[in-house]
Amino acid sequence: MTPRENGDGRFADYGPPLPVDGGLRARSTRGAIGVSWWSRRFLEVLESFALGTRLTRGRSYARKGQVRSLEITPGRVTATVQGSRPQPYRVTIGLAAFPARVWARLERDLAAQAFFSARLLAGDLPAELEEVFAAAGAPLFPAEVDELTQRCSCPDFAVPCKHLAATFYLLAEAFDADPFELLRWRGRGRAELLDRLRALRGTAGDPQRTTRAADRGPEPDGADHERADAAGRAGGGGASTVDRARPAVGAARALDALPVAPLDEAVDVFWGLPVPLPDRPPSLVTEPDLLLRQLGAPAPAIGGPGLVERLRRAYRALGSS
Repeated sequence: MTPRENGDGRFADYGPPLPVDGGLRARSTRGAIGVSWWSRRFLEVLESFALGTRLTRGRSYARKGQVRSLEITPGRVTATVQGSRPQPYRVTIGLAAFPARVWARLERDLAAQAFFSARLLAGDLPAELEEVFAAAGAPLFPAEVDELTQRCSCPDFAVPCKHLAATFYLLAEAFDADPFELLRWRGRGRAELLDRLRALRGTAGDPQRTTRAADRGPEPDGADHERADAAGRAGGGGASTVDRARPAVGAARALDALPVAPLDEAVDVFWGLPVPLPDRPPSLVTEPDLLLRQLGAPAPAIGGPGLVERLRRAYRALGSS
């Protein structure tokens, strides 16, 4: 069958798309797609580029499960979407990842406030995060449509075509399920970002400790063991009171990082906090179904997506009571 070209340069539909077994199906069955502020913001940005009417062309594709696969990598989203042809179409959406120097600044800015570290470690993106990225000259969302590279192997000249539009909707729901996928698209994955924040918070927690360490300079090999042995002898035992072979857990992890100092030097900081408190009261504004979005749909044998919807309604009812 040869596609018919419309007056506006677009190709007419070939017919209904071929059904897909096990395709990625949008969790939203009606109305708007996107639950979290970041996924809704992402779609709002796309609509602000005058893509709103074009996006709706792919909403039914997203809900019918026509997207076969979706992969998010730094700077690039790839998908395969089943249309009316036997061969699925290849979709690519590009958005430049931030360079290492920009991420280094962002990590310092985020680590400087315990509020951001706590929310990110909890698997949530605070709304103020967008301001931090903007202040660093690295907007979290694209500012112009030209920042997005949209490609599809279908013959439709419209951008976005319904295959690209379906991918955008599934991408927004992927951000709902795991907000770190949005940051991964921008160049930093979950594990690397959280490791960097933990490391930076560890040195930022006690500025005096960093200063004292710099003033002392490098210590000779074995100094830590000698200090531990001395502490053990002072406590009346023949061995160190700190078991270096066993990793610290819980509150001991924070205390274990504190320097060992003579009592007369520790008096002034005795009542200090071993770890910094948030510099502003936390204001957790998360949806009650955050855990469901993190875990994803269960296996069909125990209810599948239908069970998720029932649990989501139950959680919301409990949260509002």
